[in-house]
Amino acid sequence: MNTDQPTKLWTKSFISLTICSFLVFLNLQMLLSSFPAYAKNEFQAGDLAVSLVTSLFAASAIATRFMTAALMRVVPRNVILYVGLAVAAITTGIYVLADSIGSLLVMRMAYGIGFGMASTIIPTLVSQIIPIQRMGEGIGYFGLSTSLAMSVGPMIGLNIMNYLGFPALAMAGTAAVLLIFPLLLITRSLPPDKKQPAPKSAGKKAGNKPAFNRKLLFPAMLNIILAVTYSGLLSFIALYGESVHLEQVGLFFLFNAITIIIIRPVSGRVFDTKGHAAVLIPAALCVVASLTVLSFAASLPLLIVSALLYGLGFGAIQPTIQAWMIRVSPQEQHGMANSMFYNATDLGVAAGALILGAISSVTGYAMMYRYSAGFMILFLIVYVWVQAVEARKKNRAQADISIPG
Repeated sequence: MNTDQPTKLWTKSFISLTICSFLVFLNLQMLLSSFPAYAKNEFQAGDLAVSLVTSLFAASAIATRFMTAALMRVVPRNVILYVGLAVAAITTGIYVLADSIGSLLVMRMAYGIGFGMASTIIPTLVSQIIPIQRMGEGIGYFGLSTSLAMSVGPMIGLNIMNYLGFPALAMAGTAAVLLIFPLLLITRSLPPDKKQPAPKSAGKKAGNKPAFNRKLLFPAMLNIILAVTYSGLLSFIALYGESVHLEQVGLFFLFNAITIIIIRPVSGRVFDTKGHAAVLIPAALCVVASLTVLSFAASLPLLIVSALLYGLGFGAIQPTIQAWMIRVSPQEQHGMANSMFYNATDLGVAAGALILGAISSVTGYAMMYRYSAGFMILFLIVYVWVQAVEARKKNRAQADISIPG
């Protein structure tokens, strides 16, 4: 009987923590897409200041993740999680008190600290309770919570903002985080904190510690490029909709979510059977087509076509890159792989907000999305080139082995 227990994936703890992850990222995405329009209209901020609303938060979250990794050695993970959630809830609730763009940016950085702590601890706890034999499958299902939040969150946020105003949006975002506390307490889903022995007490030399996995760098770089394009949607699609008089621009994220839900399980099976090239190349072409169509979208049908294409591309690429990073990592480095994946996403969002914000201030939003499509063309060129180089090395190595003597 006990032999079945270690392979059980859908435990109460796994389900609860997956829902908690969804709520954390829902809070983030609901406000992330609405902040640029709010900052521009409320404080008459320029495009550069608007881009800082996104990039400073992301930079704060990235720095916090590194500090949280060190903090976990001396502070129980559950304590860090509750503190991070409290900081995220409080800062979300007091956004409406900001009286200048400067104070809003400070609040965004503070929120990044809370979000960075929570978004580091929850995946770590999940990886602790997923059976080793089903780690890839479990991380795949867990990651769906992030993808769904990234898809429906902006749509919900933009609609609340348009119909009820920013104060109501801040309250809704706060409520999403506060729901996590009773969920964790009622389900008692947090696994007991496991203290990790210091390296010297483990009886190993410092040189025996797991080294940094260089195989993570290339997929992480691809994830950064993808996140740059997503940042352009989060930061500027509401403003683009205003400039071309497109109402209900939030529907982009609804139709985007539909194709993400459809494509994610399909792309996972293709990746398992045929590898990442079979997924990444056609998916990247979908993103290029989506952003190109969006740059010409002056009507709702074109917006929907763009959204469906982006969901197909983004929904296939993001989980494939995460699964790729986990697959090339030994089990003890799965936490590192996941952390690097999320940091690459945040770095791409931060860089994208600044780069595309600067481009939009010179060229306008439509041309900015064409430049954004150019980033995915770069994604394709770099990916195909690296794959060709690796294939050539492999063929040369096989040829050397086959030569006698």
